[in-house]
Amino acid sequence: MPLLVMKFGGTSVADLDRIRNAALKVQREVERGYDVIVIVSAMSGKTNELVGWVEATSPLFDAREYDAVVASGENVTAGLMALTLQELGVPARSWQGWQVPINTTSQHSSARFVSIPRDNIDQKFAEGMRVAVVAGFQGLGSDNRITTLGRGGSDTTAVAFAAAFGAERCDIYTDVDGVYTTDPRITSKARKLDKIAFEEMLELASLGAKVLQTRSVELAMRYKVRLRVLSSFEDTDETSGTLVCDEDEIMESKVVSGVAYSREEAKITLVTVEDRPGISAAIFAPLAEAGVNVDMIVQNISERDYEDHPGAVTDMTFSCPVNQVARAKKAMEEAKAAGHIAYDDLVVDTEVCKVSVVGIGMRSHAGVAARMFKALADENINIKVISTSEIKISVLIDRKYMELAVQALHDAFELERA
Repeated sequence: MPLLVMKFGGTSVADLDRIRNAALKVQREVERGYDVIVIVSAMSGKTNELVGWVEATSPLFDAREYDAVVASGENVTAGLMALTLQELGVPARSWQGWQVPINTTSQHSSARFVSIPRDNIDQKFAEGMRVAVVAGFQGLGSDNRITTLGRGGSDTTAVAFAAAFGAERCDIYTDVDGVYTTDPRITSKARKLDKIAFEEMLELASLGAKVLQTRSVELAMRYKVRLRVLSSFEDTDETSGTLVCDEDEIMESKVVSGVAYSREEAKITLVTVEDRPGISAAIFAPLAEAGVNVDMIVQNISERDYEDHPGAVTDMTFSCPVNQVARAKKAMEEAKAAGHIAYDDLVVDTEVCKVSVVGIGMRSHAGVAARMFKALADENINIKVISTSEIKISVLIDRKYMELAVQALHDAFELERA
Protein backbone atom coordinates (compact mmCIF):
# COMPACT_ATOMS: atom_id res chain seq x y z
CA MET A 1 0.00 0.00 0.00
CA PRO A 2 1.15 3.60 -0.45
CA LEU A 3 2.80 5.06 2.64
CA LEU A 4 2.21 8.39 4.34
CA VAL A 5 4.14 9.96 7.24
CA MET A 6 2.11 12.17 9.60
CA LYS A 7 3.77 14.20 12.35
CA PHE A 8 1.87 15.78 15.26
CA GLY A 9 3.53 18.47 17.37
CA GLY A 10 3.10 19.13 21.08
CA THR A 11 0.05 21.39 20.81
CA SER A 12 -1.62 18.80 18.54
CA VAL A 13 -1.34 16.11 21.25
CA ALA A 14 -1.58 18.34 24.32
CA ASP A 15 -4.29 16.26 26.01
CA LEU A 16 -6.42 13.16 25.43
CA ASP A 17 -9.04 15.05 23.42
CA ARG A 18 -6.41 16.39 21.04
CA ILE A 19 -4.77 12.98 20.74
CA ARG A 20 -8.17 11.58 19.72
CA ASN A 21 -8.61 14.41 17.21
CA ALA A 22 -5.21 13.56 15.70
CA ALA A 23 -6.07 9.85 15.70
CA LEU A 24 -9.22 10.57 13.69
CA LYS A 25 -7.09 12.28 11.03
CA VAL A 26 -4.85 9.20 10.91
CA GLN A 27 -7.90 6.92 10.66
CA ARG A 28 -9.15 8.90 7.68
CA GLU A 29 -5.85 8.37 5.81
CA VAL A 30 -5.98 4.63 6.58
CA GLU A 31 -9.51 4.50 5.15
CA ARG A 32 -8.15 6.18 2.00
CA GLY A 33 -5.80 3.22 1.56
CA TYR A 34 -2.56 4.37 3.15
CA ASP A 35 -0.29 2.62 5.57
CA VAL A 36 0.80 5.36 7.96
CA ILE A 37 3.84 6.12 10.07
CA VAL A 38 2.86 8.63 12.76
CA ILE A 39 5.61 10.65 14.47
CA VAL A 40 4.58 12.26 17.76
CA SER A 41 6.07 14.92 20.00
CA ALA A 42 5.68 15.07 23.76
CA MET A 43 2.45 16.61 25.03
CA SER A 44 2.66 20.42 25.11
CA GLY A 45 4.81 21.66 27.98
CA LYS A 46 5.98 18.18 29.00
CA THR A 47 9.52 18.49 27.59
CA ASN A 48 10.08 21.76 29.47
CA GLU A 49 8.82 20.10 32.64
CA LEU A 50 11.18 17.14 32.20
CA VAL A 51 14.14 19.42 31.48
CA GLY A 52 13.28 21.40 34.63
CA TRP A 53 13.29 18.22 36.71
CA VAL A 54 16.71 17.25 35.37
CA GLU A 55 18.21 20.69 36.04
CA ALA A 56 16.70 20.81 39.54
CA THR A 57 18.11 17.37 40.34
CA SER A 58 21.56 17.85 38.84
CA PRO A 59 22.67 21.30 37.61
CA LEU A 60 25.81 19.73 36.06
CA PHE A 61 23.86 16.81 34.66
CA ASP A 62 25.11 13.73 32.82
CA ALA A 63 23.89 14.21 29.22
CA ARG A 64 23.14 10.49 28.88
CA GLU A 65 20.71 10.58 31.80
CA TYR A 66 19.28 13.89 30.53
CA ASP A 67 18.35 12.10 27.30
CA ALA A 68 16.88 9.14 29.18
CA VAL A 69 14.55 11.45 31.10
CA VAL A 70 13.64 13.93 28.38
CA ALA A 71 12.90 11.26 25.74
CA SER A 72 10.18 9.79 27.95
CA GLY A 73 7.68 12.48 26.99
CA GLU A 74 7.42 11.21 23.42
CA ASN A 75 7.13 7.60 24.65
CA VAL A 76 4.00 8.48 26.63
CA THR A 77 2.39 10.19 23.64
CA ALA A 78 3.21 7.30 21.29
CA GLY A 79 1.59 4.77 23.60
CA LEU A 80 -1.53 6.90 24.09
CA MET A 81 -1.85 7.50 20.34
CA ALA A 82 -1.56 3.76 19.59
CA LEU A 83 -4.19 2.95 22.24
CA THR A 84 -6.54 5.61 20.83
CA LEU A 85 -6.18 4.24 17.29
CA GLN A 86 -6.85 0.72 18.54
CA GLU A 87 -10.04 1.97 20.20
CA LEU A 88 -11.05 3.36 16.78
CA GLY A 89 -10.52 -0.06 15.25
CA VAL A 90 -7.23 0.81 13.52
CA PRO A 91 -4.45 -1.82 13.87
CA ALA A 92 -1.66 0.28 15.43
CA ARG A 93 1.48 -0.27 17.46
CA SER A 94 3.80 2.20 19.21
CA TRP A 95 7.57 2.22 18.68
CA GLN A 96 10.26 3.82 20.77
CA GLY A 97 13.46 4.90 19.05
CA TRP A 98 15.49 1.90 20.19
CA GLN A 99 12.82 -0.54 18.94
CA VAL A 100 12.95 0.57 15.30
CA PRO A 101 15.95 1.11 15.79
CA ILE A 102 16.63 4.75 14.90
CA ASN A 103 20.42 4.68 14.81
CA THR A 104 22.10 7.98 15.66
CA THR A 105 25.44 9.38 16.68
CA SER A 106 26.21 9.40 20.41
CA GLN A 107 26.28 13.17 20.74
CA HIS A 108 23.72 13.29 23.53
CA SER A 109 21.04 16.01 23.40
CA SER A 110 22.03 16.90 19.81
CA ALA A 111 22.42 13.55 18.04
CA ARG A 112 22.21 13.14 14.25
CA PHE A 113 20.75 10.28 12.22
CA VAL A 114 22.97 7.47 10.99
CA SER A 115 20.37 4.99 9.64
CA ILE A 116 16.75 3.86 10.00
CA PRO A 117 16.46 0.16 9.09
CA ARG A 118 13.04 -0.71 7.64
CA ASP A 119 12.90 -4.41 8.50
CA ASN A 120 11.03 -4.38 11.82
CA ILE A 121 8.30 -1.94 10.80
CA ASP A 122 7.93 -3.45 7.30
CA GLN A 123 7.42 -6.86 8.87
CA LYS A 124 4.61 -5.56 11.07
CA PHE A 125 2.97 -3.84 8.09
CA ALA A 126 3.10 -7.20 6.26
CA GLU A 127 1.43 -8.85 9.26
CA GLY A 128 -1.52 -6.43 9.13
CA MET A 129 -0.45 -3.41 11.17
CA ARG A 130 -1.74 -0.26 9.44
CA VAL A 131 -0.18 2.44 11.65
CA ALA A 132 3.25 2.58 13.29
CA VAL A 133 3.29 5.29 15.95
CA VAL A 134 6.93 6.31 16.46
CA ALA A 135 8.24 8.48 19.30
CA GLY A 136 9.93 11.47 17.69
CA PHE A 137 12.98 13.39 18.90
CA GLN A 138 14.91 10.28 19.95
CA GLY A 139 17.16 7.47 18.77
CA LEU A 140 19.77 4.94 19.80
CA GLY A 141 23.42 5.97 19.95
CA SER A 142 26.44 3.86 19.13
CA ASP A 143 26.99 3.56 22.90
CA ASN A 144 23.62 1.72 23.08
CA ARG A 145 22.06 4.59 25.03
CA ILE A 146 18.96 6.64 24.26
CA THR A 147 19.79 9.89 22.45
CA THR A 148 17.76 12.99 21.66
CA LEU A 149 18.01 15.18 18.57
CA GLY A 150 17.65 18.68 20.02
CA ARG A 151 14.59 20.93 20.07
CA GLY A 152 12.36 20.47 17.02
CA GLY A 153 13.80 17.00 16.51
CA SER A 154 10.40 15.42 15.87
CA ASP A 155 10.11 17.34 12.57
CA THR A 156 13.48 15.91 11.57
CA THR A 157 12.39 12.42 12.65
CA ALA A 158 9.31 12.65 10.41
CA VAL A 159 11.32 13.70 7.35
CA ALA A 160 13.94 11.01 8.01
CA PHE A 161 11.24 8.31 8.11
CA ALA A 162 9.64 9.65 4.94
CA ALA A 163 13.01 9.44 3.19
CA ALA A 164 13.88 6.00 4.58
CA PHE A 165 10.49 4.46 3.68
CA GLY A 166 9.93 6.28 0.39
CA ALA A 167 6.73 7.91 1.63
CA GLU A 168 4.43 9.61 -0.83
CA ARG A 169 4.41 12.69 1.39
CA CYS A 170 5.22 13.89 4.90
CA ASP A 171 2.41 15.85 6.56
CA ILE A 172 3.43 18.11 9.47
CA TYR A 173 0.42 18.92 11.66
CA THR A 174 0.86 21.96 13.87
CA ASP A 175 -1.08 24.90 15.34
CA VAL A 176 -0.99 26.97 12.12
CA ASP A 177 -2.66 26.14 8.82
CA GLY A 178 0.39 26.61 6.61
CA VAL A 179 3.37 28.80 5.79
CA TYR A 180 2.57 32.52 5.57
CA THR A 181 4.24 35.37 3.73
CA THR A 182 5.14 36.73 7.18
CA ASP A 183 3.96 36.47 10.77
CA PRO A 184 0.19 37.17 10.76
CA ARG A 185 0.55 38.60 14.27
CA ILE A 186 2.56 41.49 12.82
CA THR A 187 0.45 42.24 9.76
CA SER A 188 -3.09 41.18 8.98
CA LYS A 189 -2.15 41.30 5.29
CA ALA A 190 -0.06 38.12 5.63
CA ARG A 191 -1.26 35.39 3.28
CA LYS A 192 -0.91 31.63 3.30
CA LEU A 193 1.24 30.19 0.51
CA ASP A 194 -0.07 27.20 -1.44
CA LYS A 195 3.48 26.11 -2.33
CA ILE A 196 6.99 27.13 -1.36
CA ALA A 197 10.33 25.80 -2.60
CA PHE A 198 12.66 23.89 -0.28
CA GLU A 199 15.34 26.58 -0.57
CA GLU A 200 12.92 29.36 0.35
CA MET A 201 11.59 27.40 3.33
CA LEU A 202 15.12 26.64 4.48
CA GLU A 203 16.04 30.32 4.40
CA LEU A 204 12.85 31.35 6.20
CA ALA A 205 13.35 28.67 8.88
CA SER A 206 16.96 29.70 9.47
CA LEU A 207 16.01 33.38 9.55
CA GLY A 208 13.43 33.08 12.31
CA ALA A 209 10.25 31.50 10.92
CA LYS A 210 9.09 28.96 13.52
CA VAL A 211 6.89 26.74 11.33
CA LEU A 212 9.49 24.05 10.56
CA GLN A 213 12.77 23.09 12.19
CA THR A 214 15.75 23.97 9.98
CA ARG A 215 17.32 20.49 10.01
CA SER A 216 14.05 18.93 8.86
CA VAL A 217 13.94 21.21 5.80
CA GLU A 218 17.61 20.48 5.00
CA LEU A 219 16.85 16.76 5.09
CA ALA A 220 13.70 17.15 2.99
CA MET A 221 15.59 19.12 0.35
CA ARG A 222 18.42 16.57 0.22
CA TYR A 223 16.08 13.58 -0.23
CA LYS A 224 13.31 15.39 -2.16
CA VAL A 225 10.69 14.63 0.51
CA ARG A 226 7.50 16.55 -0.23
CA LEU A 227 6.36 18.26 2.99
CA ARG A 228 2.91 19.59 3.74
CA VAL A 229 2.29 21.93 6.68
CA LEU A 230 -1.31 21.96 7.97
CA SER A 231 -3.40 22.64 11.04
CA SER A 232 -4.38 19.95 13.52
CA PHE A 233 -7.41 21.98 14.52
CA GLU A 234 -9.15 22.32 11.14
CA ASP A 235 -10.78 19.92 8.73
CA THR A 236 -8.27 19.32 5.95
CA ASP A 237 -8.19 17.77 2.51
CA GLU A 238 -5.54 17.16 -0.12
CA THR A 239 -5.42 20.86 -1.03
CA SER A 240 -5.06 22.18 2.53
CA GLY A 241 -1.98 23.72 4.04
CA THR A 242 1.27 24.64 2.31
CA LEU A 243 3.28 22.21 0.22
CA VAL A 244 7.06 22.49 0.58
CA CYS A 245 8.43 21.00 -2.59
CA ASP A 246 11.05 21.13 -5.31
CA GLU A 247 11.33 24.36 -7.29
CA ASP A 248 10.29 22.47 -10.44
CA GLU A 249 6.80 21.92 -8.99
CA ILE A 250 6.16 25.67 -8.80
CA MET A 251 4.98 27.09 -12.10
CA GLU A 252 5.96 30.74 -11.57
CA SER A 253 7.51 32.11 -8.41
CA LYS A 254 7.04 35.60 -7.05
CA VAL A 255 10.21 37.65 -6.76
CA VAL A 256 9.86 37.59 -2.97
CA SER A 257 7.89 34.86 -1.21
CA GLY A 258 8.19 35.95 2.40
CA VAL A 259 9.53 38.32 5.04
CA ALA A 260 11.22 36.79 8.09
CA TYR A 261 12.56 38.35 11.25
CA SER A 262 14.71 37.45 14.23
CA ARG A 263 14.09 39.66 17.23
CA GLU A 264 16.82 38.66 19.68
CA GLU A 265 19.95 39.68 17.77
CA ALA A 266 23.08 41.52 18.90
CA LYS A 267 25.78 43.41 16.99
CA ILE A 268 29.39 43.21 18.18
CA THR A 269 32.21 45.35 16.78
CA LEU A 270 35.93 44.92 17.38
CA VAL A 271 37.42 48.39 16.86
CA THR A 272 40.87 48.82 15.25
CA VAL A 273 41.80 45.23 14.61
CA GLU A 274 45.11 44.68 12.82
CA ASP A 275 44.46 44.30 9.08
CA ARG A 276 46.56 41.29 8.09
CA PRO A 277 46.16 37.80 6.60
CA GLY A 278 44.73 35.37 9.16
CA ILE A 279 43.04 37.96 11.36
CA SER A 280 39.54 36.69 10.49
CA ALA A 281 40.52 33.14 11.43
CA ALA A 282 42.04 34.41 14.69
CA ILE A 283 38.73 36.10 15.55
CA PHE A 284 36.18 33.54 14.45
CA ALA A 285 37.94 30.33 15.51
CA PRO A 286 37.64 31.19 19.23
CA LEU A 287 34.00 32.19 18.68
CA ALA A 288 33.28 28.82 17.07
CA GLU A 289 35.02 26.98 19.90
CA ALA A 290 32.86 28.91 22.38
CA GLY A 291 29.69 27.81 20.54
CA VAL A 292 28.79 31.30 19.33
CA ASN A 293 26.50 31.22 16.30
CA VAL A 294 27.89 34.06 14.18
CA ASP A 295 25.65 35.24 11.38
CA MET A 296 26.30 38.52 9.54
CA ILE A 297 29.92 39.68 9.18
CA VAL A 298 31.20 43.03 7.94
CA GLN A 299 34.81 44.24 7.75
CA ASN A 300 35.41 47.88 7.00
CA ILE A 301 37.96 50.72 7.34
CA SER A 302 38.35 51.67 10.98
CA GLU A 303 36.79 54.84 12.31
CA ARG A 304 39.91 55.47 14.35
CA ASP A 305 42.71 57.58 12.96
CA TYR A 306 45.31 55.56 11.06
CA GLU A 307 48.03 57.81 12.49
CA ASP A 308 47.40 56.33 15.93
CA HIS A 309 48.36 52.86 14.71
CA PRO A 310 51.49 51.46 13.08
CA GLY A 311 50.18 49.67 9.98
CA ALA A 312 46.68 49.24 8.58
CA VAL A 313 43.77 48.59 10.90
CA THR A 314 40.17 47.61 10.35
CA ASP A 315 36.90 47.29 12.27
CA MET A 316 35.24 43.85 12.36
CA THR A 317 31.50 43.65 12.99
CA PHE A 318 29.40 40.51 13.39
CA SER A 319 25.99 39.56 14.71
CA CYS A 320 24.95 36.73 17.02
CA PRO A 321 21.97 35.84 19.24
CA VAL A 322 21.61 38.07 22.29
CA ASN A 323 21.93 35.13 24.68
CA GLN A 324 25.40 34.36 23.27
CA VAL A 325 26.89 37.84 23.79
CA ALA A 326 28.54 36.96 27.10
CA ARG A 327 30.24 33.93 25.54
CA ALA A 328 31.38 36.01 22.56
CA LYS A 329 32.89 38.73 24.78
CA LYS A 330 34.68 36.16 26.92
CA ALA A 331 36.12 34.42 23.84
CA MET A 332 37.39 37.72 22.41
CA GLU A 333 38.88 38.88 25.71
CA GLU A 334 40.69 35.55 26.16
CA ALA A 335 42.03 35.68 22.58
CA LYS A 336 43.29 39.22 23.20
CA ALA A 337 44.90 38.23 26.50
CA ALA A 338 46.64 35.32 24.77
CA GLY A 339 48.06 37.68 22.14
CA HIS A 340 46.19 36.10 19.21
CA ILE A 341 44.33 39.31 18.35
CA ALA A 342 44.53 42.98 19.34
CA TYR A 343 41.79 45.61 19.36
CA ASP A 344 41.14 48.95 21.02
CA ASP A 345 37.53 48.42 22.01
CA LEU A 346 34.70 45.88 21.92
CA VAL A 347 31.32 47.55 21.29
CA VAL A 348 28.09 45.61 21.85
CA ASP A 349 24.62 46.65 20.68
CA THR A 350 21.89 44.34 22.04
CA GLU A 351 18.98 46.43 20.74
CA VAL A 352 18.97 45.24 17.12
CA CYS A 353 16.98 42.73 15.07
CA LYS A 354 17.35 41.05 11.71
CA VAL A 355 14.74 41.42 8.96
CA SER A 356 15.01 39.44 5.72
CA VAL A 357 13.24 39.03 2.39
CA VAL A 358 13.39 35.62 0.72
CA GLY A 359 12.46 34.41 -2.76
CA ILE A 360 13.81 32.17 -5.50
CA GLY A 361 12.53 34.77 -7.97
CA MET A 362 15.46 36.99 -6.96
CA ARG A 363 17.71 34.89 -9.20
CA SER A 364 16.08 36.26 -12.32
CA HIS A 365 14.96 39.72 -11.21
CA ALA A 366 17.14 42.79 -10.68
CA GLY A 367 16.41 45.64 -8.31
CA VAL A 368 15.21 43.67 -5.28
CA ALA A 369 17.81 45.23 -2.96
CA ALA A 370 17.02 48.75 -4.20
CA ARG A 371 13.31 48.16 -3.64
CA MET A 372 13.93 46.82 -0.15
CA PHE A 373 16.25 49.64 0.88
CA LYS A 374 13.86 52.30 -0.47
CA ALA A 375 10.96 50.81 1.50
CA LEU A 376 13.01 51.04 4.69
CA ALA A 377 14.29 54.52 3.86
CA ASP A 378 10.71 55.74 3.29
CA GLU A 379 9.99 54.73 6.91
CA ASN A 380 13.21 56.45 8.10
CA ILE A 381 14.71 53.12 9.21
CA ASN A 382 18.50 53.07 9.24
CA ILE A 383 20.32 49.92 8.10
CA LYS A 384 23.32 48.88 10.23
CA VAL A 385 24.49 45.71 8.45
CA ILE A 386 23.55 44.05 5.15
CA SER A 387 23.97 40.40 4.16
CA THR A 388 22.91 38.73 0.91
CA SER A 389 22.71 35.35 -0.76
CA GLU A 390 21.28 34.22 -4.09
CA ILE A 391 17.70 34.17 -2.75
CA LYS A 392 17.90 36.30 0.41
CA ILE A 393 18.66 39.83 1.59
CA SER A 394 18.98 40.44 5.33
CA VAL A 395 19.48 43.69 7.20
CA LEU A 396 20.25 44.51 10.81
CA ILE A 397 18.18 47.42 12.16
CA ASP A 398 17.15 48.89 15.52
CA ARG A 399 14.76 46.45 17.21
CA LYS A 400 12.16 49.15 17.90
CA TYR A 401 11.53 49.39 14.14
CA MET A 402 11.12 45.64 13.55
CA GLU A 403 7.35 45.45 13.13
CA LEU A 404 7.29 48.62 11.02
CA ALA A 405 10.02 47.19 8.77
CA VAL A 406 8.19 43.87 8.30
CA GLN A 407 4.96 45.66 7.40
CA ALA A 408 6.71 48.05 5.02
CA LEU A 409 8.52 45.24 3.18
CA HIS A 410 5.37 43.12 2.99
CA ASP A 411 3.62 46.06 1.32
CA ALA A 412 6.56 46.96 -0.92
CA PHE A 413 6.67 43.48 -2.47
CA GLU A 414 2.86 43.20 -2.60
CA LEU A 415 2.88 39.91 -0.72
CA GLU A 416 -0.80 40.27 0.19
CA ARG A 417 -1.44 39.03 -3.35
CA ALA A 418 0.25 35.68 -2.63
